[in-house]
Amino acid sequence: MADVAKLAGVSGQTVSRVVNGNDRVTAATRLKVEAAMQQLGYRANIAARALATGRFGTIGVVMFNLSAVLNVRIVEAVVTGAQARGYSVSVAVVDGPTEKDVRAAVRGLTDRAVDGVIVIEARVLDTPHLRLPEEVPLVIADSRAAHKHPTFGMDEAAGARAAVDHLLGLGHATVHHVAGPAGSNPAQRRRAAWQRQLKRSGRAVPPPVAGDWSPRSGYDAALRLLADDGVTAVFAANDQMAVGVLRAAAELGRRVPGDLSVVGFDDLDFAPFLTPPLTTVRQDLETVGRRCVEHLIARIEEPRGAGVPQPASRFVRPELIVRASTAPPPAGRR
Repeated sequence: MADVAKLAGVSGQTVSRVVNGNDRVTAATRLKVEAAMQQLGYRANIAARALATGRFGTIGVVMFNLSAVLNVRIVEAVVTGAQARGYSVSVAVVDGPTEKDVRAAVRGLTDRAVDGVIVIEARVLDTPHLRLPEEVPLVIADSRAAHKHPTFGMDEAAGARAAVDHLLGLGHATVHHVAGPAGSNPAQRRRAAWQRQLKRSGRAVPPPVAGDWSPRSGYDAALRLLADDGVTAVFAANDQMAVGVLRAAAELGRRVPGDLSVVGFDDLDFAPFLTPPLTTVRQDLETVGRRCVEHLIARIEEPRGAGVPQPASRFVRPELIVRASTAPPPAGRR
């Protein structure tokens, strides 16, 4: 560091400020110091910096399923936001959704010297109230507010209501539902909102048919539903099951949207390219991830909470994307 200071013609304290991301350095001085660092091949000593600042420059992330597309989108936003603020990210994947497993994952991250932890979808099956270690600041990415820690997530109920209102607004007498698995919190929230919205609108609430998020389960569910010619509208709890519904409708000779309207949830990359393009609920998970990391870093850098504003809203409203898979019902079936 002394060599960098000498080459750049600045003090050692100025070099330290640049290395630690302190904003009390002019842009011209920062560029001069960074050029000297590059010329000399200087790399900061992470252990020494941690001793000096009390921070390690690393954020931990706990997640349940590394292959889940939606979880990965949140992690990508966390990584991008963290890197922009000079933090790296360490990820721990939990095999079992139990409190013991989640606590062990958080503890493992804190043992590896992280400044804070983000838990993605803090669902556990063995206790109604998840208790987490509190050695470091912690933020949860979830769609429930039932956590003592700061929580950011999608307003999934609003998304389900938008799907139901769209189909009822087109003139359908009611909306059938292909639900996600019983053990899934997102599936439960979407199903409950679908049911409440139909009741609120004075419509019949048909029995839902459960799937497991896969296209095959959506296909099997649709074969059961479409055995009734009176079914004109289906809201699937995710896009993959909606794909199965479209396939079953095609095999049964039910035209979409002429005979049957279909709405999905998530707006995955393939949704606009289906036949017909799928009407669905878009989740802005990137905003969820960005809010998580921004709030966590604010807490890390203000450990006593001073100057950390409470977010105006912890939940992001999804957006209904209307495409060609929905239309008014056939004449006589309104």
